[in-house]
Amino acid sequence: MIKNVIFDLDGTLLDTREGIIESAKYAAKVLGLPELSYETMLTFVGPPIQNSFMNHYGCDAKMAQEAANVFRDYYKREEALFLAKPYDGIFELCQCLKDEGIRMAVATYKREDYAVHLLKHFGFDRYCDPMHGADNNNVLKKSDIVRMCQEEMGAGKTDTVLIGDTENDAVGAKNADISFVAVTYGFGFQKESDVEKYPCIGLASTPMEILDVLKKVK
Repeated sequence: MIKNVIFDLDGTLLDTREGIIESAKYAAKVLGLPELSYETMLTFVGPPIQNSFMNHYGCDAKMAQEAANVFRDYYKREEALFLAKPYDGIFELCQCLKDEGIRMAVATYKREDYAVHLLKHFGFDRYCDPMHGADNNNVLKKSDIVRMCQEEMGAGKTDTVLIGDTENDAVGAKNADISFVAVTYGFGFQKESDVEKYPCIGLASTPMEILDVLKKVK
């Protein structure tokens, strides 16, 4: 029986693509890097920003960290952070889970101070506690952030599920040895075949379908 739900943020709770893409384009411009297609820029949503610059621009670790610093400065300074919107039905889902006595948390690759600021801005702190994110230098892995939430929640492995939209989330759940629910309304997974190679207890195309998946878990 699921007693604890840990959400990813980008692509699971909030559609954050506009602010992230705007900030990533700015960072690339500052570093003299070429502009990428919109489809490629969409892949910057979710993973650590350093990884995205290394994967798509061939940056070394030092340059990728510089890009991350520029990205994050712009993201907060220009309030691109708030160019986001909650997915339709996500608050209804959170209320249903709360009514069922299920505890909720957030584990994200977004830097923790930015993540908490954003989550509080949209009111997710009414439902989710704890809320943890990445460190500035991308040392923490997704499984580390998940385990931080588990420890604070007093959550076990068999009664906890991670909900997310990308391979990073699936791998994080696997490495943390907890169940995983994939959502296809975000930025990563788009269809069932995208998730087939990962352990997954269910697929949800809308936030409320997450509730249906969880109800089937004995």
